[in-house]
Amino acid sequence: MNLETIPDKHSLPDAGGHFGPYGGCYVPETLMTCLKELEEAYTKAKKDPEFNQELQRELKEYAGRPTGLYYARNMSEQLGGARIYLKREDLLHTGAHKINNVLGQVLLAKRLGKQRIIAETGAGQHGVATATVCAKFGLDCVIYMGAVDMERQSLNVFRMRLCGAEVIGVETGQKTLKDAVNEAMRDWVSSSRNTHYILGSALGAHPFPMIVRDMHRVIGAEIREQMQALAGRNPDEIVACVGGGSNAIGAFWEFLDHPEVRLVGVEAGGEGIEPGRHAARFEGGKMGVFQGCRTYILQNFDGQIDPTHSVSAGLDYAAIGPEHAFYRDQGRIDYAYATDSDALEGFKMLCRTEGILPALESSHAIAYALKRAPQMRKDQILVINLSGRGDKDVQQVQRVLDKMGETPA
Repeated sequence: MNLETIPDKHSLPDAGGHFGPYGGCYVPETLMTCLKELEEAYTKAKKDPEFNQELQRELKEYAGRPTGLYYARNMSEQLGGARIYLKREDLLHTGAHKINNVLGQVLLAKRLGKQRIIAETGAGQHGVATATVCAKFGLDCVIYMGAVDMERQSLNVFRMRLCGAEVIGVETGQKTLKDAVNEAMRDWVSSSRNTHYILGSALGAHPFPMIVRDMHRVIGAEIREQMQALAGRNPDEIVACVGGGSNAIGAFWEFLDHPEVRLVGVEAGGEGIEPGRHAARFEGGKMGVFQGCRTYILQNFDGQIDPTHSVSAGLDYAAIGPEHAFYRDQGRIDYAYATDSDALEGFKMLCRTEGILPALESSHAIAYALKRAPQMRKDQILVINLSGRGDKDVQQVQRVLDKMGETPA
């Protein structure tokens, strides 16, 4: 992937960072200067052959790209219907797609002369990727993480600290991802001169949704190339989980101009579509402004942010990336949701049929495939973007299955 090769036909976002009515830049005036500085640096960097070469080298030699496109033969045969392929982002260094974006943003931070890096994290995969890359490049690293998420993702907390990061627990609000973002932004307001904030998903104020999307375009570019080599054509359908939406927009973007390819994002249905018990923004949200951009948000009548819930910390968030909201309105990307119990079934299914341990976030996409694949023909191809691995979730899954009396013997 070369950032110079982004097609002109995909002109979004506009100069103000808008995807139709979504996106924009709603931040304190203090941050406008560093956001403009970041946008200008990125505009220059993506046209710079040296920057592109360094990024490609790090993605290959350090992160482990390209990732494989694996035919899940056993699961396909058991479900019947479509042939199921897994895009193996779980095999990247640090265990998830997040490192694609972190490598690119750290290289930008170096160009900007910033020595200190801050980030937020929910499931911990973005935090681990950030701590890891900061260790490689010798940068100071501070990670904000909700106290609830720190408890259910304790393994990733330890991994971050092993890499030298300071992990700060957030005790306000629900003590989850939303609250970690708030604290990271407060830090950035007071420290922007020497600090770069690596936002972990395709949301927030412009230019973050654009930068994060571009850094993850490599996922879809590889899927397209690999499917051509394997089958001589594009897949019939691609599915990915959607929290903020970085892995999904990365997997989908190369196929937006290919209407024969159905694109499906799967949100967190939690314990069901009742206020406060899920994180499916398109099933109960409405447009609003939250943490830097205008998008679909779970909020009450007074505009206050609703509590959210998901068994997966990485999808437990009240807003969705603005580009997803735009393409949903356009009818180009479809959205579904999977409940906690659906995701656990997806988790167990992949473990038992393929011996692959998926992240709970990715398990939402697998849950969708369990229902969708049997509805498709045997000559059709369904690609699941396996955005991360599930080592981090084993203890959480064990706790949930214990309560349900379903722990494997």
